[in-house]
Formats: sequence, C-alpha cells, structure tokens
Amino acid sequence: MDRFLPWLFLMLFAASANAADSLAGSESIESRTLENGLKVIVWPDQDIPNLAWYHWVRAGARNEYPGITGLSHFFEHMMFNGTSKRKPGEFDRIMEANGGANNAYTSSDVTVYTDWVPRSALELNFDLESDRFQNLAFVEEVVNSERGVVYSERRSSVDNQSFRKLHEQVNATAFIAHPYQFPVIGWPSDIENWKMEDLQQYFQTYYAPNNTTLVIVGAVEPKQVFELAEEYFGPISAQPAPEPVRTVEPKQVGQRRLVMHDAAQAPVLAVAFHIPQANHPDTPALSLAMDVLGEGTSSRLHQRLVEQEQLAVGVFSFKDEGFDPGLAWFFVMLPPGGDTQRAEDVLFEELGKVASEAVQASELEKARNIQMANFWRKLATIDGKADLLGTYEVFHGDFNKMLDVPEQLAGVSLEDIKTISSTVFTRSNSTVGVLIPAANEQEAGE
Repeated sequence: MDRFLPWLFLMLFAASANAADSLAGSESIESRTLENGLKVIVWPDQDIPNLAWYHWVRAGARNEYPGITGLSHFFEHMMFNGTSKRKPGEFDRIMEANGGANNAYTSSDVTVYTDWVPRSALELNFDLESDRFQNLAFVEEVVNSERGVVYSERRSSVDNQSFRKLHEQVNATAFIAHPYQFPVIGWPSDIENWKMEDLQQYFQTYYAPNNTTLVIVGAVEPKQVFELAEEYFGPISAQPAPEPVRTVEPKQVGQRRLVMHDAAQAPVLAVAFHIPQANHPDTPALSLAMDVLGEGTSSRLHQRLVEQEQLAVGVFSFKDEGFDPGLAWFFVMLPPGGDTQRAEDVLFEELGKVASEAVQASELEKARNIQMANFWRKLATIDGKADLLGTYEVFHGDFNKMLDVPEQLAGVSLEDIKTISSTVFTRSNSTVGVLIPAANEQEAGE
C-alpha cells in the first residue's frame, strides 16, 4: 500500500494539472448573436482536426399540452426526414460520406442536435443544418410513417418495459399541475392524433433562430464560424418569442403513492422528491448530497440496503435539472420476493440521517471528487466542452458560469448538505412508486 500511495498522488497531480490547462483554454471562447437572435458560441481546440456541433432548441415536454404531448420528441425524428431541397435520409448520407456522424436527444426542457465532423466539412455542415432548420418538409406520408415509428418506440421502450413504465407513472403522479408531468415521448392517444397544423405551428414557434443556441468546439476559427453562421443561418427570420410556461407546481403537502402490478421478475421501489431548478444556488449542495447517498458501492444507500441488510441488489439515483423545479430520484432494485416496505423504511431512515446529522467530512470530499472528476473528464474532449458550454448557456443563462463550477463545489459545506437534505428529503415532499411483479397476465393488465 505504501508503494501505491506515491503513484496515486502523482496521478492526481497530473490530472489536476491537465484539468487546469483545459480550463485555462477557456479564454479563447467567443460568442456572437446574429440579428435574428441566434446565439453562436465557439471554443477553438486544435488538438484534433475535428469539431463538435451542438444545436440547442429550447423545446421539450414542458412546452406541450394535452393533445400535442410528444411533439418535441417527434421533431427530433422529423429533422432527419427531408427538406424541400433534400430527400429523407439524404442528410445522414451526405454527412457520413464526408466523415461525419450525428445524433439528437429530447428532454423535458430541450431538444439538442449533435454532429461530429472533420474541420474540412465545416461549411458543408452549415449548409446541411441550416437547410433543415429553414426548409423542413411536412409531407403527410412521411409524417404518418414517422408517427408509426414513434408509436413503436413508445411500445418497446415504455409500454413493454415495467421499469420505465413505473418511472412514467411516478413522474405523472409527482406533478399535478406543471407540464413536467408529461412523458417526453408523449401519451399514446396524442401520438395517434397530432394534426399537421400542430406540427407546422410548433416548428415555426420553437425552431426559430431566436429560440436556439449553436455551440461549436474544435479545430475552427471563431471569425470563420461567425461568417458562415451569418451566411447560412442569418437569412432565417426570427419569430415572436414562445409563450412562457406560466404554471408553477404547487408545494406538495403530503406523500403521494402508487402501486403498479406488471410483468416483472422482481419488485422495484421508486421514490421522487421535488427539487429546485438547475440554476438555483442550492443545486451544487444537492448534487453532492445525492452522491453521498447513492453514488457508487461505497454510498450510504448501497452499503445499507445492499451490503448490510441485503434488501436490494442495486440502488441508483439521479436528478432532473431543468428550467423549472424538477425531481430527485432514488430507485431500489429488489430481489425476487423482496420486502418493498422494509426497503422503503430503510431508504427514508438513511435520508433522514443526512437531513438531521452532518455527513462525514470524508464523505463530502469523496462526493466533491466525483463531481470534479466528471467535470474535468468532460473538459478533456471537444464533445464534453460543447455539452458543458450549451448546458450553462441554456440552463444557467451564461456559458461563463461553467468556469465557476470548481469554486461552487469547493464552497459547499457540511451544513449546506444538511440544510438542503432537510428541505428536500421529507416524506411530505415525496412520491413513492412500488412495482409488484404480476402473478398472471390478467393482473398485469389491471
């Protein structure tokens, strides 16, 4: 062990030095907002001859309402299905032929389009991307075909997956007013009944340049990027700002519960707590508290539920960080025939300890190291840098706030952990969902 420690310290020192260099490169970040409202952020990084492209659209499930739920996710599909200039599938074929790749994802708050291309294809990428943001085709045959694809995705990823179905049901129970209650993929009846005018109005409103942010990181020069952005995206007209989400979720005043019987091998316990929005000052402390409780095999919940009492085979946690207050989640995976009530009691007992007693300094330091390692790891790649820049620009209002992360985490105290935990991890602020394996098909369908 003594021979191992010097090597470990050397590795940590080297990692810190590399991390500092990565953060130091942030002085080369430049941004510009076009007349139509599109903000473009560029971080030159010449390490490899590639670039990462993240185009953030402020449109997600929170912008939907009954009748059009799932539209944001649907557009994630439609954006690859042709324009007035290019046929369905041509976007992918051209990009891949030039050495690039792409993807996209939708959340409750945003839809993000990602490309990874060689720097030689920079202008081509501007052409491809501006085309679909300006000239997306609304062909009834294509819309109906993709509607079927999305419906099939819902059946396979939610309706036939007991765990995801539990998550969806708990989420819809935890929120009684705010549109965060809607599943990102949409409710089945809405998927079946979107109208063409719904699609056209939604695209015009939310895919306007003034509702999006473009982040490019890699082997580029800001001046060239801004010139290309002006040439290809500048002609796209701005639109009136989308109507803000006015609904505020009422304070929860009592625990909510649901029991779901479904085809499953073993019981699952899901517990969700209301938490502040992403840019709230308490978010760093809450992130560290979540890691103390549920990150890794040395976490409190894993040690108590899995190792000591053997009530569970696994525990994991995560939190939703959005424009509005979201949820912190804890999932306990039990063995077949496991005692869900005992697991729930132990879970709340451990949450209560963090809320009433200060955690150990070593636990806080471990959690801080986990957070910092994840942060530096992202900064080590052009993809991670683009993701972080966009996240802080969109959710925190300024990409420069990314630079404050180390200081914010370092400033969290043991008392901060206790305070936020006592506020969030209460029974009256919780929604509990229990998945019970169904004894037969009839019971699973009830």
